[in-house]
Amino acid sequence: MTATKISLETGRDWLIRLITSETFIYVVKRVLQALFTLLLASALSFFIIKLSPGDYVDTLRQNPKISPERIEEIRRQFGLDKSWPEQYFLWLWRIFTKGDFGTSFVYQRSVASLLWERVPATLLLAIASLIVTWAIAIPLGIVAAVKQNRATDRILQVISYAGQGFPSFITALFLLIFAQFTSPLFPVGSMTSIDHADLSWFGKIVDIGWHMILPTIALSITSFAGLQRITRGELLDVLRQDYIQTARAKGLPENRVIYVHALRNAINPLITLLGFELASLLGGAFIAEQFFNWPGLGRLTLQAVIAKDQYLVMASLVMSAVLLNVGNLLADLMLKAADPRIKLDA
Repeated sequence: MTATKISLETGRDWLIRLITSETFIYVVKRVLQALFTLLLASALSFFIIKLSPGDYVDTLRQNPKISPERIEEIRRQFGLDKSWPEQYFLWLWRIFTKGDFGTSFVYQRSVASLLWERVPATLLLAIASLIVTWAIAIPLGIVAAVKQNRATDRILQVISYAGQGFPSFITALFLLIFAQFTSPLFPVGSMTSIDHADLSWFGKIVDIGWHMILPTIALSITSFAGLQRITRGELLDVLRQDYIQTARAKGLPENRVIYVHALRNAINPLITLLGFELASLLGGAFIAEQFFNWPGLGRLTLQAVIAKDQYLVMASLVMSAVLLNVGNLLADLMLKAADPRIKLDA
């Protein structure tokens, strides 16, 4: 009994420390803020859709084979015969009570099932692009800072300016032309080959990875250019600090001065940018997915907007907002882990 009592007291103390910890309180606050943001995002997207001329039923009226009675039946089926506030609040009520985001007008399927099919593809592309961007931009930014005003630095600056100057759709177009000239080396279209189901588990991974090369490059170029310049600027600021000069005066190796003392203090602003980087990648995914026929959330949303698939558009925009909020929250927690001196409340 004594051991059980001690165990219960220990568990209770641990739970109290968890609930009262700065990180837990901060996460709860951010989740509550995110819920309010999602509510505003859903309301804004709904009324923008409604303010645009026409709706899904108007496209059906152009088909002479569909009778006016059938069109009115479809309007009642999807709740389009109700007022705008009624449509919006009924949609919210179904989400809170049943977890139902509605039915897609075009696909005649649950919106939630469509999102769960497409979100993994978009996240896969965005995370791969994020990894490639950081793996290339951070080392090149360090090289540019260490070789300041030398030929290497100037060449890297030209590359970064050129990368930022190219819009994403131009980069994607060039990559499509490149794929045409090198066909069938780099596949374009979808995320798998025709014989994907017949491949081994390792072959399936390689197949998806091979299809990801061009869209990942298209997403990474602009982000890489900006991150490289920011890394160079932050590291140059740190290298001018007095404690860096002191470390050098003590005879520490230059690599230790740069990678242990300087980079550790220059990395904080880069981690802060991680959330914004994810936001820009999710936005750029619309273009990359459309050009490379990638079956992701961006392409699905674009098709839904064109077809005026009301509930699918709203749910897709809400899901994008969820991903952005999660990305920003993870960036803040990573910043806290990298530098314990930082107060989350600040």
